[in-house]
Amino acid sequence: MAAKKAFALRLDESMMKAIEKWAADEFRSTNGQLEWIIRESLRKAGRFPKGDSIEQKD
Repeated sequence: MAAKKAFALRLDESMMKAIEKWAADEFRSTNGQLEWIIRESLRKAGRFPKGDSIEQKD
């Protein structure tokens, strides 16, 4: 597994609540949900090579 880099992310309260609810509905942590959202967006936009380890996670 690749090393993870921590960084601060500022979201408005309503957006954070929506992400927390979505994460709970999907049985993920909030952080895991944010990673999934970003990973899916990168995959759909073709912004990383196919077969990259980021694409293989669920």
